[in-house]
Amino acid sequence: MVHKNIVIQGWVQGVGFRYAARKIAYQYGITGFVRNLPDGSVYIEAEGSEEQVKEFVAWCHTGPARAKIHSVSIEDGSPSEFRDFIITY
Repeated sequence: MVHKNIVIQGWVQGVGFRYAARKIAYQYGITGFVRNLPDGSVYIEAEGSEEQVKEFVAWCHTGPARAKIHSVSIEDGSPSEFRDFIITY
């Protein structure tokens, strides 16, 4: 089980990023959560197999069609054994 803490900066709020992330997470079998941060970025905690998380992180570099990604920061985290992938506020 791999756990990544991901911060995506750029034009990522107001473009459906969280909803798209949830959809992609379901497709790749990722658990965790996504939320907007006060500074305009998006924060994600993602868990899954190494290959699943690798695919999800690759998607984070492009995001949904209307997003403009400036940077993606990724850190390893401790597995939390999430049961689902949810949007938090």
